[in-house]
Amino acid sequence: MLPPTQSGVFFTIGHSNLEAEALLAALQRHSVVILGDVRSRPASGRYPQFNREFLEEALASAGMRYEFLGEELGGRPGDPRAYRSDGLVDYAKRRDSAEFRSGLERALALSRGGNLALLCAEEDPLECHRFLLIGPALVAAGVALQHIRRGGALESQREAEDRLLALHGFADVTSDALFTSGRAAALEDALRLQSEKYGFRVSPEALESI
Repeated sequence: MLPPTQSGVFFTIGHSNLEAEALLAALQRHSVVILGDVRSRPASGRYPQFNREFLEEALASAGMRYEFLGEELGGRPGDPRAYRSDGLVDYAKRRDSAEFRSGLERALALSRGGNLALLCAEEDPLECHRFLLIGPALVAAGVALQHIRRGGALESQREAEDRLLALHGFADVTSDALFTSGRAAALEDALRLQSEKYGFRVSPEALESI
């Protein structure tokens, strides 16, 4: 387990179809000073304002710093060992890799310099690897993760986990339940089920070219 030594607040955010100004405003609302881009490919064909070069320039103009973390923490790993035989990324296995752990340590170190937000594309964290892959590792490191939703509202990691548990039929162990002793096991199952739906997948044949 990594030591919980971060000093800033740890956020995530999805750019979705926002205008760049709206994304910057949401980050500024929560005093974010560093944006860690966890997209494996830091570009968007539909929303070019979030291509790396444009985003980096916009952040700098707003007094924020850009850091690319997609190689280590991206949802489309370049290591074929991170994939199952059917072509789906194995998030649990990826979290155990040296490359991922190195990226996590880097993100934690960055957060010591002030509030940090991890950026990906999806607005809802439940549909994104920043929650399904990175979130459990940050929780294990003692991070109180907050997800910036549309309009700048915050959803805590616990609240997002509760939504996931209810979604997959585990409402009996959510935070408002009387007994939550089976929460950890249920959450592991819910994360696995959600990853089956939203995790990155390639054809088994394509694994040979990764």
